[in-house]
Amino acid sequence: MAEVEQQQQQNPALDLDSDDDIVTEGVSVVHGESPENESGPPKVDGQVEVLHEKVTKQIIKEGHGQKPSKYSTCFLHYRAWTESTQHKFEDTWHEQQPLELVLGKEKKELTGLAIAITSMKSGERALLHVGWELGYGEEGSFSFPNVPPMANIVYEVELIGFDETKEGKARGDMTVEERIGAADRRKMDGNALFKEEKLEDAMQQYEMAIAYMGDDFMFQLFGKYRDMALAVKNPCHLNMAACMIKLKRYDEAIAQCGIVLVEDENNVKALFRRGKARAELGQTDAAREDFLKARKYAPEDKAIAKELRLLAEHDKAVYKKQKELYKGLFGPRPDPTPKPKSWLVFIWQWLLLLFHRLFKQTRQKAD
Repeated sequence: MAEVEQQQQQNPALDLDSDDDIVTEGVSVVHGESPENESGPPKVDGQVEVLHEKVTKQIIKEGHGQKPSKYSTCFLHYRAWTESTQHKFEDTWHEQQPLELVLGKEKKELTGLAIAITSMKSGERALLHVGWELGYGEEGSFSFPNVPPMANIVYEVELIGFDETKEGKARGDMTVEERIGAADRRKMDGNALFKEEKLEDAMQQYEMAIAYMGDDFMFQLFGKYRDMALAVKNPCHLNMAACMIKLKRYDEAIAQCGIVLVEDENNVKALFRRGKARAELGQTDAAREDFLKARKYAPEDKAIAKELRLLAEHDKAVYKKQKELYKGLFGPRPDPTPKPKSWLVFIWQWLLLLFHRLFKQTRQKAD
């Protein structure tokens, strides 16, 4: 394993087509959008579905496949606001840490959320309204999260995916090897979906794999087990970045690469993909810095050389354009164009000339 990693660091092109780390070139671009909404819950015009007396749902994005059953282990992202004040008190997207929810074993304050999850398919995103009775209750929560008493809740939630009871265990009941193995299977499923250009579906699988490798889990690992976990986790982040670049979600791609670079500051693929995303955002100096650092560890890589050449051509074009602009601003001044004279000036000049000739003729006769 160490020998393969060393070869990959020396030349990242060695495994561009491998299942561990997918290549970003050569696939058509698919447009997508981030679910981020800082101004409050999203506005949804879809039909309101009543799931319970205190729970309603509006679909934002359709999902696919089956719905989870009782005791399924579900992985989801969500944002939560208090309905009356629109105060956002929780955001797993921002924390980059999906929630694991075992249906039928959820915390009391997540009862309404769990009811909605049972009606959703993998990949589905929805807007939920949950009454306080199925949320944080009459007393609310004054620790974390901070929720006032008797507060109705609005959720924006996306079901990333789920494992049925018969397929596996909850993360907390798994051994280290089982947890890493489950994550690796999700990663492989994501790679297969990527090759079919199903980018959103692929990202769901990568997110589920990353959910198995949560911060609480990684914090407990050291030695060979940590290396094993990172060998699965880091490629998932890099593959997420590859998908996001194709979806033109460049800021999110940069964030995914940054997670890898915290663990491995010289990771060539993380540097390369972050450089690509930065270049697309017009951050040419930062992109060049990433590509130059990547070239230091992979001097023969043609993809890195190509990106540096494109940046140089871009800089040359910008310089030429600026030079032409400044030439027009500070070049030689044009010859002044005489202003047209008014007809009054012409009459006055003609009268002066007439008087001058009459005076001259009179003087000649006198002499």
